Amino acid sequence: MNATPRPTAAILDSRAFGVLARILLTFPYWGSGLAKLIDFSGAQAEMGMFGLHPTAPFAIAVIITQLVGSGLIIHGRHAWLGAGWLAVFTVLTILIVHHFWRLEGMMGLVAFHTATEHVGMIGGLMLGAIQAHWARLRA
Repeated sequence: MNATPRPTAAILDSRAFGVLARILLTFPYWGSGLAKLIDFSGAQAEMGMFGLHPTAPFAIAVIITQLVGSGLIIHGRHAWLGAGWLAVFTVLTILIVHHFWRLEGMMGLVAFHTATEHVGMIGGLMLGAIQAHWARLRA
């Protein structure tokens, strides 16, 4: 029998574990959003580095996307919306920042690996939305 052991199942079924999982899943987004909020001039410089002008509106849009999208997933009520929002943001990040098909040598390899990690994050966001949905159904 391949059943999940009871102690493990109890942890997996607990509300607190689900919230913790969603907090950890979204850390790259809310951590980046907070860092940009704290250092707005650095956020603007980052936008400029990737050719996004005017930098202030792009920085504001990225901060809102990262913080609100993460918050929706963590809260769980509209996790599907937060996950979709962050997934689109992540795809755009691959296209704008990690465009490995345009880069050569080590830069291209690093960008390729980062892009594949971003694809994995999109899958994680999907699972986070599913987990939040199931948790709300059980509540």
